[in-house]
Amino acid sequence: MGTVQVDAPADGVARVTIENAAKRNALDAEILEGLAATLPALDARCVILTGAGSAFSAGYDIGNLTPERLADVLIHPFEAALAALDDVPVPVIADVNGHAFGGGLELALACDLRVCAPGAKLGMPPARLGVVYSHTGLRRFVDAIGSARTRQLFLTAEPVDAETAQAWGLVNWIGEDAVALAARVAALAPLSLRGNKRVLRALIPPLDPALEAELEALRREAFASEDFAEGVRGFIEKRPPRWQSE
Repeated sequence: MGTVQVDAPADGVARVTIENAAKRNALDAEILEGLAATLPALDARCVILTGAGSAFSAGYDIGNLTPERLADVLIHPFEAALAALDDVPVPVIADVNGHAFGGGLELALACDLRVCAPGAKLGMPPARLGVVYSHTGLRRFVDAIGSARTRQLFLTAEPVDAETAQAWGLVNWIGEDAVALAARVAALAPLSLRGNKRVLRALIPPLDPALEAELEALRREAFASEDFAEGVRGFIEKRPPRWQSE
């Protein structure tokens, strides 16, 4: 079971740390619910999101979950955590202190800025599990790195190294001190930081409701499929999945 810890490493800075070290900070319901509860209560001018130890997050903790329970975690607690992160009114910096995969990478991408450890790998493995990723999640990636590179991440399920991630715009800096950066940001004009962040978010237009409903139905269909159940079994049993669909 993971936890979320908060400290204040510099004036005006709150640091939120995902702690599930035994599982490389894999995201479980407790962590996601902790993020949803913790982020709105922060009183800071800049926020850092990071992982304990040498990993940012290995993605979802699926080892002890049935496919049905995993689908519920992917949809509900995770979306609540992302919504809380989106609603933080001040700049949020992801300190990607190690590998970031799946939902862990999306959490980092939901932050405003990202610093990355030199040896980190970043990847999106939903195709290894039979998951159709959320349209909101894919939109984050397209907005950050463009359609072609998003296709590479999601359609090959192959991770990229920190240098490639920086060249793509997936991270802003390699080896930057996140606390020092956050302290510099926190010293800037609060009205400007909050206002510019609000304007930037407002510039993303909403999807047509009919299209959004279609995309959500596509995702639910994947979660109900035999391929998803087989993908989870294959991951847990450490073997290649035997896909049923064409």
